Amino acid sequence: MSVGQERSKELIKTRILSKMKEIKSFPQFVVETLRKLNDPTSSATEVALSLSYDEGLVVRTLKLANSAAYGMPRNITDISEAIALLGYRTISNIVLTASVYSVMDKGLGGYALDRGELWRHSLTVAYLARHIAESTAKAEPEAAYLGGLMHDIGKVILSDYVRFGYGIIVKMVEEEQVPFIEAETKVLGFDHAAVGALLMEKWELPQMYYYSTLFHHRPNDLGESLSEYQPVLDIVSTANSVCLMMGVGLGADGLQNVTYMEPLERIGVVDYDAFMSDLVDFASMTESEMPDLKEI
Repeated sequence: MSVGQERSKELIKTRILSKMKEIKSFPQFVVETLRKLNDPTSSATEVALSLSYDEGLVVRTLKLANSAAYGMPRNITDISEAIALLGYRTISNIVLTASVYSVMDKGLGGYALDRGELWRHSLTVAYLARHIAESTAKAEPEAAYLGGLMHDIGKVILSDYVRFGYGIIVKMVEEEQVPFIEAETKVLGFDHAAVGALLMEKWELPQMYYYSTLFHHRPNDLGESLSEYQPVLDIVSTANSVCLMMGVGLGADGLQNVTYMEPLERIGVVDYDAFMSDLVDFASMTESEMPDLKEI
């Protein structure tokens, strides 16, 4: 790489880091709600008080609670009761899903994704990751869901720079047969996974999501010292690969995507064909119901 190319790369890196500052942190009531949800000493009433600042979140919570409580002799109208019924992890996911929607629901020209496609892909991966966690019992389902939802969020920041270097990146992918994400790093100095992980840090989310975002294209690189995060990473990586294979939110970065077998082995998959068939069926069903899922 020439001196000029190195300087351009460093300039791009500086601009990417600067652009990250434009992505706002969560509103204070969201931060406060998440803090209470992560505090084992907090009560459902305290969480409800924070949640009540957003009428939309209250409606979504009550709707989901009444869906979960189908068959009960009465509707749940009290937000504290709904929180107690659904559990703190589910409420965290409702809050975070609503908070990141506005960030993700946009067109990303650099990745050849129309408006809504990143959200569609991320939400499908999230539901598929939850399904894998439930069927394998290798990770907490709601943790897998959130890891799936967040895994590609770095694309929001990197899109303009990928578009700028698109010709070089695609040429590298086609001629050198390297995955798109590796070409991103060689040309821009960052890939979307690394940028997404930096956002996880900025938003002060648990480290589990930092690593499931950072390594979702490289699940075998996590390392023994971080093995506690491996199950969620493996599940998110698998869910992402299935969605890309199916063409769900398949953008330019689907070129030369690598699917690893080791994550399947680590989460205990024995019958590969049956497992993949189940995932494809589930992802297809999720896709068909996406308008309803989006409301939740």
